[in-house]
Amino acid sequence: MSVQASETGASAPMSSTAGPHQLTVYVREGCPHCAEAKRYMPILQRARMDVRVVLQPVDESAAARDELHRLSREAGYWPPGVPTFAYRGQLMVGFGEAEVSGPELQRWLADVDAALALPAPLSASASSPGVSVPATMQGWSGELARLQNWGLPLFTLMIGVIDGFNPCAMWVLLFLLSLLVHLRDRRRMALIAGTFVLVSGAVYYAFMAAWLNLFQAVGLTGPVRVALACLALLIAAVNIKDYVVGRRGVSLSIPERAKPTLYRRMRGVMQAHSLPFAMLGVASLAVAVNLVELLCTAGLPAMYTAILTQQELSPAQHYGYLGLYIMGYIADDSLMVGTAVYALAHDKLSEQAGRRLKLISGVVMAVLGLVMLLRPDWLI
Repeated sequence: MSVQASETGASAPMSSTAGPHQLTVYVREGCPHCAEAKRYMPILQRARMDVRVVLQPVDESAAARDELHRLSREAGYWPPGVPTFAYRGQLMVGFGEAEVSGPELQRWLADVDAALALPAPLSASASSPGVSVPATMQGWSGELARLQNWGLPLFTLMIGVIDGFNPCAMWVLLFLLSLLVHLRDRRRMALIAGTFVLVSGAVYYAFMAAWLNLFQAVGLTGPVRVALACLALLIAAVNIKDYVVGRRGVSLSIPERAKPTLYRRMRGVMQAHSLPFAMLGVASLAVAVNLVELLCTAGLPAMYTAILTQQELSPAQHYGYLGLYIMGYIADDSLMVGTAVYALAHDKLSEQAGRRLKLISGVVMAVLGLVMLLRPDWLI
């Protein structure tokens, strides 16, 4: 058996060009399961000399990626995952520890050979590939534990909601609400505060899209992953420090020098006689706040978008998940606005409450940073 790495763009449809004893392995750089599978190929070479292995890097070849998508759709396995093994019209998805998954791969190849040597059942479709997922892939440590297969939507909403409790953004909204309650006008209060929340969400979406495009451009290589994990741990340490000793020393918060300008803008919104001008003013305030608090809120979006790029998703799905993240991000703000409008009352964010929110953010960042550093396979 020979192991070959295909040239970029050289992927060909299995049904037309792949010989009956060609094993096509779709892999991606930075995927630990793919690396484990590639390390096992020399062992498979000695065991199955009648099989030729072709590696298809889906991150380097658009043709290989399209071919993987086509085969996965035909097999009814979506979204596609890596590594995926295609052999004689059949698919197997996932690879864990070589000591366990390697023998399973060999048994699967033998089973496919044996099945194709028998007369096909009348109900079988020759054009539709089957899909197999090894038993060892069905736990947390396997391919089915990938976030996109059964946890990515929930994970997205959870991180979005936690990110929405960021004290930097919440401080401005709560202060704005404390001013708006004096209007005693529920409609005006809802429109102005709602505009602030929606525009903040739109700006945050653009900010996260920029992170997503950056990680897609540079790729989450080993050095990038380690650097991002270390940055997350540093941000986590600063946030936890803020909870323990307050804002003494280094702190990721809205700078004090920026607050007078924000106060002035908020009072300008309050003094606007025309509702459209007030909504325009609060929209510009939302943009300014998101720019000022950039360092305060950069950690979780960077971590999440880095994880998102590791999932085998289409561009529309990537941006759809960003939208789901934003829904979680603005959910708590929307709840606060709704409560304040209903009760025509609201409190400012106390220092102790802000410190507790910093602690929650710091703990989440620390967990994600450690997982990305020590067990990156859990995030795939």
